[in-house]
Order: sequence, then structure tokens, then C-alpha cells
Amino acid sequence: MPPGKALQPVLKMKVDELFLRWLSEAGTQAMLRDCLQRIRAPGRADCGDGDAERSRPTPAAPAPAAPTLPVGAASSPRHGPQVRGTRRSAGPRGACGCPLYWKGPLFCCAGGERTGSVSVHKFVAMWRKILQNCHDDAARFVHLLMSPGCNYLVQEDFVPFLQDVVNTHPGLAFLKEASEFHSRYITTVIQRIFYAVNRSWSGRITCAELRRSTFLQNVALLEEEADINQLTEFFSYEHFYVIYCKFWELDTDHDLLIDPQDLARHNDHAISTRMVERIFSGAVTRGRKVQKEGKISYADFVWFLISEEDKKTPTSIEYWFRCMDLDGDGALSMFELQHFYEEQSRRLEGMGIEALPFEDCLCQMLDLVQPECAGRITLRDLKRCKLAYVFFDTFFNIEKYLDHEQREQVSLLREAEAEGPELSDWERYAAEEYDILVAEEAAGDPWEDGYEAELSPVDQKLSALRTPLAQRPFFQTPSVLGATDLYEDEEEEEEGSDDDMQPS
Repeated sequence: MPPGKALQPVLKMKVDELFLRWLSEAGTQAMLRDCLQRIRAPGRADCGDGDAERSRPTPAAPAPAAPTLPVGAASSPRHGPQVRGTRRSAGPRGACGCPLYWKGPLFCCAGGERTGSVSVHKFVAMWRKILQNCHDDAARFVHLLMSPGCNYLVQEDFVPFLQDVVNTHPGLAFLKEASEFHSRYITTVIQRIFYAVNRSWSGRITCAELRRSTFLQNVALLEEEADINQLTEFFSYEHFYVIYCKFWELDTDHDLLIDPQDLARHNDHAISTRMVERIFSGAVTRGRKVQKEGKISYADFVWFLISEEDKKTPTSIEYWFRCMDLDGDGALSMFELQHFYEEQSRRLEGMGIEALPFEDCLCQMLDLVQPECAGRITLRDLKRCKLAYVFFDTFFNIEKYLDHEQREQVSLLREAEAEGPELSDWERYAAEEYDILVAEEAAGDPWEDGYEAELSPVDQKLSALRTPLAQRPFFQTPSVLGATDLYEDEEEEEEGSDDDMQPS
């Protein structure tokens, strides 16, 4: 064959098969073992250990055995947005040209989970079938993770993949000894995946949704980025740490469920009682616990906290719109707005602050949103409005409402339109809260002379989890929201019919 000419697909597949067969021969394996032993010389081994130590992230694992985090220490500086979808992985790719952290799904799909090993012939046959039926990375990833007979991914499908990330990523090495927290971290990441990727709210991630998201780019970046906290969209341990500590503070009886009274204490009762009732009504929660026991799980709390602290994202706007849409007709009427504002007005008066009459507040909000149809505000109207977060806070978050009132609307609009490397509201909140938790932990450790200090409040909370309760299965997959489409007039900004709203 002339030099420089690319192999035909069939011929290339045969060459790959021959290479894998050679790689599996006993003589080849012995030669590779000999080469590895030569590489692992004492001097090189020490150097490797030092590199691993330097790459270890500083956030303390929620386990008493983990080292105490120094005051002011951070795994890496925060200079703007962390990982965005525009950043692409340019590093080496693993088996079959896939990113390194596809290794777990590839192994399982070839039958390795059942037998503990995979033969060359099985692997080649599996990969050949995938190449014939799946024509891009999104389709291949869904095929590797999905259950037999499905063409979509549900929450359980991500568990083996994420467990492999926990077990092998250098940025999570400190978490290996705290195995009881693996399921907590995995649950958090899964909820963040569905929060960002499953734009249809169906509980099923399709190939189309995966293509439109940045998830696969983030998976590829796991190989390049040793500091897991730089991957803020899905995998950040710091973000998990903040979310779980916030949940644990509210879960007073530590049954891993919170009721309306627990949730109402979030951020010093900033959320109105009527909004808390709507959250527990089933409008945005995905489990039978709400209907049977009046409680929500940790998975539901992840959605709540991210939506509460960043009301600028499409999912958070949908989240709060569902809560305010009392009759589920796909539009917010003046009656629904008055229903929520009445409590806000009473709370302001209780604080000695004169509240605007509802009619005046309504005029301000209509000027803010500028709905297409007079007398009703749709989800589309709020998504086009750059100040939707001001609209929501006006009706159910007393603390943030007062903060907005102290700043001019022009200033808020300028901030919303600002371009450049800015942290999202969620990233800013998570960074600030993590630093506070670190400071509390450091304040609880005054000893510098080698003696063991008393546990800090954060350590006390997290060490209490090492009980029989903490050992019980934690990952609970919420049921899918109802398929009734109440938002027929809503046209998602993202292309494709997979983005149609399907609320309960």
C-alpha cells in the first residue's frame, strides 16, 4: 500500500483485531511486565509518589480520617468560569479512540462485569457492533450505558460509570477510604447531569439531549484535569461538599429525608411558606415519598439548592415556573402572582418595611418581563427576560428581594448583560460557602503542636454519619415526572422536540 494512504475501515478493523490478539499473547504480556518493572525503579517510584501527592486536591473528605484542610487553602485559584463546553479535550484517547473514562462502560458492555475479564474476540465483536450502529460519540456512550432494550439513559445507568471515576480519578483519591460517601457523591453528580442534560424533564436522557450538552466534553476532560474541582459543571467535589453539608444541617433527625419545616429553615427562612408548600406538592419533585410521607430526598434537595442559588439557567427558570403555576395551565395569571405576593407583603410589614401595593408591584413586574400577551406570563416570556431571577425573588424570597431593591434595576440589567469570564451564580455561591465551611473547620482545630484537636462543627456533623444509618443504601432513583404536556405554547430556545416541557 502506498505510504500515507489511510486504511479502509474493514482493513483497519482487521489490523486492530490482530494487534489486540498479539497484545493478549503470553509472551507479549511477559515482555510488558518486564518493561514495567524496569520503569518502576526506586528513584522513579519516589518521584511518582511525590507527583501524586502534589496533585491531590486540598478539600477535606467528609471523613474523620481525612487531613484537616488548612485555613485559606484551595485546590486551585478561581479565575472565572471553570470548565465550559467550548473547551475540548486534546489529549491522548484510550481504547478504540475513546476518552480514558469510557473504560468502565467499555469493559462492562463487553461482558467484563459478569466474568471479571474480557477476551479479545468479545471486545472486538462488541466494538464492531457499536461502530456499525452508532455514528457519533453521543450514540456510542448511550449504547454503552443503557439497559437492554432501551435507547435512552436513566439514573441507575450512570452508577457503574461514576463509581469507576470515584475509584480511579486522582482528584478523588482521598475519598477511597470513606466508601460510605461514594454513593452521596455519585447521587449528587447524577442529579447534576440530569439537571443540565435532561432538558425534557422526562427522567430519560436521549442521544439528542446528550449531543446538545457539554457532558461528554467534561468526561473527556476528566483525563486531563487532575483537580476534580475544576470540573464545576458536574464533577466538582467542593460543590458536592457544600450541597451535602447544607442538606445535613436541615435534616435534623438524620433520616436522609427533610420535611417542609426542615426546608423552611434554609437560609434563615428566606423562602416563603407558600413556595415551600409548592415544592412539596409534587410540582418539581420526583418521588412517592412526597405524597406518602410529605418529605423529599437528598436527590430532590440537589435540584432545589442549585435552582435557588442560580435562577438564571433554563432549568432553574423552569423549576420555579412550575412551582408558581398553580393550575398547571402553562401561564402565570395575576391571581397566582397575588397568591405568592400576599405572604411577601405580610413578611415585609412584620419587619417594619412598607410593602408596595400589589397593583404597583404587578406594574413593575410586567415592565420587567414584558410578556407577549397581556395579563399572563409564560415560560417563554421569562426565558427571554434577562432579569427572571429578580421576578422570582420578588414573589417568594424575602432576603434576595430586599437585596435587589437596594440596587438599581439598571445596575442589575448591566450585570445580566455583562460578557466575559464571570462565574455563574451557582459557582460563586458554592465557592463562598465552601470557604466558610473550611474556615469553620480550621477554627475548630486550634492545636498546632501535634495534639489531636476537638472536632469542628463540620467534622461533628459528618463524623456522625458513620453510623448504621449512614451505611444503608443511599441512592434512590426518583420516579419520572408525569408526561402531561401543559406547556404546548412554550417553544424551547434549544432546537429539537426533546426540549418540550413535560411537567407533572
